[in-house]
Amino acid sequence: MGESAKKLHTEELTANELKVYDRKRKDQLKIMGLPLVWFAVFLTITLVTLYTGNLPTGMIGSLLVMVVLGEALGWIGDRLPIIKSYLGGGAIVAIFGSAYMVYAGLLPESVITGVDEFMTTGGFLDFYIAALITGSILGMNSKVLVKIGVRYFVPIFGAVIGAMVIAGIVGFLIGFSVQDAVLVIALPILGGGMGAGAIPMAQVYSEFLGNPPSYYISILVPALALGNVFAIVFASLLNSLGNKMPSLSGNGQLIPGFKIEEKQSSFDISKMGIGLLAALLFFALGHLLGAFIPLHPYALMIMLVALVKILDLIPETVVEGASQWYQFVAKTWTLALLFGIGVAFTDLDSVLAALSLQYILLVAGVVFGAVMGAALLGRLVGFYPIESAISAGLCMANMGGTGDVAVLSAAKRMQLMPFAQIASRLGGALILLLAGLIIPLLV
Repeated sequence: MGESAKKLHTEELTANELKVYDRKRKDQLKIMGLPLVWFAVFLTITLVTLYTGNLPTGMIGSLLVMVVLGEALGWIGDRLPIIKSYLGGGAIVAIFGSAYMVYAGLLPESVITGVDEFMTTGGFLDFYIAALITGSILGMNSKVLVKIGVRYFVPIFGAVIGAMVIAGIVGFLIGFSVQDAVLVIALPILGGGMGAGAIPMAQVYSEFLGNPPSYYISILVPALALGNVFAIVFASLLNSLGNKMPSLSGNGQLIPGFKIEEKQSSFDISKMGIGLLAALLFFALGHLLGAFIPLHPYALMIMLVALVKILDLIPETVVEGASQWYQFVAKTWTLALLFGIGVAFTDLDSVLAALSLQYILLVAGVVFGAVMGAALLGRLVGFYPIESAISAGLCMANMGGTGDVAVLSAAKRMQLMPFAQIASRLGGALILLLAGLIIPLLV
């Protein structure tokens, strides 16, 4: 190649590099795909309606606040040096930024009430999770789905054993009794959240130990809240570890060959409508079966979707629609949901009240034990250690469905939602059973 040709080639490379750099720079100046200036306009209008008391009530006002403020906090979190690398980035800032806004009185009470109702009685959390469960399971390879099967309970048991062992060891070293370390800290953290874990567990404790359930709830809630914080942080750290040690990670796959089969077909609005309908229908069927079978509706929904996938009973149009709807929901509403989780489910008072060094070390030990137990036993049955630790370990140690979304978002592995739900729901039921067996032995 002559000198003139080399010079021309170098200039072409430089021009291409500049184009790539310019494109990346422009992408960084966008939020939710909007130019920064236009998003600022949307944010300003939202804040004006919010603080003048003119925000629409119901779903419209709540969703507007959650989307706009969630995207703003997420964009900030993804650009803060230490937070984006080690603490969950946008996910953790969206959750705890909104929780702080509640704690500091920066959100009007009417807005807090509206978001709370939209998340809980309004069913937005269920709506979101139903889309992820249906789309991700129907997008799986059915042969590998069968292969995973009951083996998934091995890392769940590993998480429970690891958490209890580490809780006992750390508790002994810092002056906690084994009884307190296991009953007051470890089991509540592993119990599947508030509704499925802490509340029924308080009933169990009350029956065996004699105090009213409200007494035990006041003790269990700080452990749940702080455990959820550590679960999110550990999720981000495991994602970083997977990037540095790729042999430990499947990048969202539990086992080699397992992945969401995201087809390259273009998005079709009518198919997305079918996917929406499928998610709603399977969620309703889960509740219908729950009236006769003593399992959580999420668990029954997962089993039902998996069964129809394995038996190949669903038309390809529905599979594609569910997959497209899942992708739309995950991309569009994740940060909005995390903002709602911060408002409705994250009590900073409880977290701050638990911030003694001993308590922090013990809770961190429980979460670390769940990670190690799930990773080690998961590897024994052929799972990638990091995916096993995240889905079976951290999703046992967080606050149920809300914690699953936060953990998987921080770990950048939302496709593991069905397995996270198994760990939260069926794992939580396992913890209630263990609590009833262990309490008489330790008391």
